[in-house]
Amino acid sequence: MSVDVHQHLWTPSLVDALRHRTRPPYLDGWTLVLDGEPPYEADPADHDVEIRRKRNAHLDLALVSLSSPLGIEQLPPEEAWPLIDAYHADAHALPAPFGAWAAAPVTDPDPVRLSHALDQGLAGLQLPATALGDARGLALAAPLLDVLEERGLPLFVHPGPAAAAGPAWWAAVVPYVQQMHAAWYAFEAFGRPRHPRLKVCFALLAGLAPLHRERQLSRGATGRGLVDPDLFLETSSYGPRAADAVIRELGIDVLVAGSDQPYAESAWPDPGDPAQRAVDHAVRVANPGRLLSRKESHQ
Repeated sequence: MSVDVHQHLWTPSLVDALRHRTRPPYLDGWTLVLDGEPPYEADPADHDVEIRRKRNAHLDLALVSLSSPLGIEQLPPEEAWPLIDAYHADAHALPAPFGAWAAAPVTDPDPVRLSHALDQGLAGLQLPATALGDARGLALAAPLLDVLEERGLPLFVHPGPAAAAGPAWWAAVVPYVQQMHAAWYAFEAFGRPRHPRLKVCFALLAGLAPLHRERQLSRGATGRGLVDPDLFLETSSYGPRAADAVIRELGIDVLVAGSDQPYAESAWPDPGDPAQRAVDHAVRVANPGRLLSRKESHQ
């Protein structure tokens, strides 16, 4: 089963809910208005379910999620929940090959509402890296992570809001990467001891955070040579060179394919020689299968 674990799709109910808002984040027609960023002109075709379905006809499963850089998860609960409920309402009914990650406001970590959303068949929970970059953030999110761990479902860590401070590519290359570094190392230091069996997938190869392992160890960290089999890295926006470096550090078994559609296309190469086909099968089929399979907790 070929899987893409990282796509975004603004469903009709979410679009309507964003258009009913008068302060960021909101939509004015198809113009997205966020705090600290210039207006973004979205292409309606990017969020047309039928067009996207045809674009992904080669996949068995494409997991969509709320766009965390919009900042919805970090709004006050009375503003966040209507948007998240609207997203969930349509996410449950998306046609094949789509599935969806659940969302939850980090300002109101409600395990009961998350459980209800997961009962509808969602794949796991996405949270913004900005909410998971230190011990306090992980402690606040712990009730949500407990639900995932009990059900054997994964957490997907995605970059959160980032103010535009330079050219158009700046947010994706500087603050997004910094956020993912913080979330990767914070989970290792504070999250894993609290959630020993939680499966976690970090978008965009965790900003290449694992490649700083040598520096981490030189500053007193322990665990040389250990690989956490329940930490996964998703490949969006990186190509073969970056993926190869991560494979050399952590092995092939932790990589899963993601594209970040509609904002990017998959940079993962098409299989060529038999060796590449074996790697492709691991990243598109076998590893996502382990990430998304339910396994019972023994806590």
